[in-house]
Formats: sequence, C-alpha cells, structure tokens
Amino acid sequence: MFRLIAALCVGVCLAGCNAAPADLAGPVEPIGAFKLGHAEVVAPNLEKLLLSQEASKEEMIAAVDGALEERFRRYEGTQYYHIGVSIEAYSIPPALVPGKSAIALRATVWDDASAQKLNDETELFHVIRVFESRLNLSREDQIKRLAEEGALLIEKWMREQQKSQGWFAPRAEAGDDVADAG
Repeated sequence: MFRLIAALCVGVCLAGCNAAPADLAGPVEPIGAFKLGHAEVVAPNLEKLLLSQEASKEEMIAAVDGALEERFRRYEGTQYYHIGVSIEAYSIPPALVPGKSAIALRATVWDDASAQKLNDETELFHVIRVFESRLNLSREDQIKRLAEEGALLIEKWMREQQKSQGWFAPRAEAGDDVADAG
C-alpha cells in the first residue's frame, strides 16, 4: 500500500513539472490596451553562478522567449508593445548539491506607435527558488520554471506600471479626433 501511494505521489509530481503555470489557465485580465508585438530575448553577457550546471545562451534564450510568448500572446488589446529582455545570470544546481536555482533578467517595454521606451532604465528581476525539491526536476525543467517565473514577474511589474504610470492606456483613434473636431 505504501508503495502504491508513493508511486502516485511521484507520478503527480512529475506530471506537474511540465504543466503550464496555473495562472495561465484562468481567464485573461487585460493589461489596458496591451497587445504583444515582439518579445526579443538576448544574453550578451550571460553569467553562470555558483555550482551551476551548464546551460547554453541559446537554451536560456529559447526558454525565456517561450515563457514570454506563452504569457503575453494571450492579451488581445488594440495597441502593440514590444518587450526586450536580457538574461544576465543563472544558477541551476544539480539535484543533490545544496544551492538555489536562480535567474536574473533585465526588461524594457517599447510602445510600437511612438517607437519609444516606456521605462528609461531597464528593470531588473531576480527569480530565486530557495525551497524546491530538485530531485524530480531535470535541468530543463529547472530552466523552464525559472523562465516562467521571470515572465510572471515581468507581467506583475507591467501591471504595476499600468496603475502607477498609466502604461497601456487606450489612445484615441485618428478618426475619433476628426469626429470630435466637427
């Protein structure tokens, strides 16, 4: 009986490793008029931290880009914005080595219509997974989780900027200005 329960628990844990983040399953709450134009991810100075396993720039870029696309393509606003992300550093410790999985990202948001950055300085994000069981996670699963959490932090920051700075506010259409003038 104990083996059956243990096998079920392991199966559920492994199935959860590849599932999309739970918040993506619910209804989409718009971020103003935001619609993703492009998500551009780079890693020009990628740094491996501590006792981390190796990960290539291409692998890290693909994971972060995939997480951004999955999270932000859901929004169906009327105005295009672009998100630029630079991956600065990562740590993916092996399963039995003490340490923390982590990723550091810098983000910038561009308004397509004005071709201007919304934030003058890049915003720095740190994802640090202190309490996690890496026994059931592959290196790829760790990278995917870090990328997904980074994309979520970027979304939360964008929502804060929308409230405090008025980002993603709907603009008047060109035809609306003409109609109001007459």
